[in-house]
Amino acid sequence: MTPPAENEPALRERIVALGASLFDRGFSVGSAGNISVRTQDGFLMTPTNSSLGRLDPEALSVLDPQWVHTAGPKPSKEVVMHQAMYQARPQAAAVVHLHSTYVTALSCLETEPAIPPLTPYFIMRLGRDVPTVPYYKPGSPAVLADLQAAGERGPAVILANHGSIVAGGSLEDAVNAAEELEVSAQLAFLLEGRATRPLNQEQIQDLLG
Repeated sequence: MTPPAENEPALRERIVALGASLFDRGFSVGSAGNISVRTQDGFLMTPTNSSLGRLDPEALSVLDPQWVHTAGPKPSKEVVMHQAMYQARPQAAAVVHLHSTYVTALSCLETEPAIPPLTPYFIMRLGRDVPTVPYYKPGSPAVLADLQAAGERGPAVILANHGSIVAGGSLEDAVNAAEELEVSAQLAFLLEGRATRPLNQEQIQDLLG
């Protein structure tokens, strides 16, 4: 079921504010990363080559429900990844794609799963596990099928040698989940090679209800 869209001017302001928050805390650098949000008439998206730290609410890309660019600057070339996540998760109201340091480092390893279920908040915000899809050139439409299949498993996906993409029931939910994914990746690095105590299947199921 598609969630109801919110007031567009308010959404524009929140994209700018949360984008700046991610940038200021190092979850995004330079012009890396992008955000999209569902609207009553389609989608808002951060423009191509834009910095999440320097967005303008009046200069966001506007796309119709079929992902055709209708107004504003040209959208990110990675629009196909957002399209795949919305198709996989029709309840999603927003999608956040980041190149955050620890998730991107894990995305370059062959370990699967990349992040073990170490904390309850990993499970509650990201699901039972976070799948990794193979590497595709940024912007390649070839990623669509693999990413859609991975997105059906849970709201977060690791992109091999690239970063992450996370969907949420609101923009805040998507940002919170993307941050939780990065912190979970950092924990995985800090604990690598040590005897860990991941959550067991009974504990995971209890969290998932």
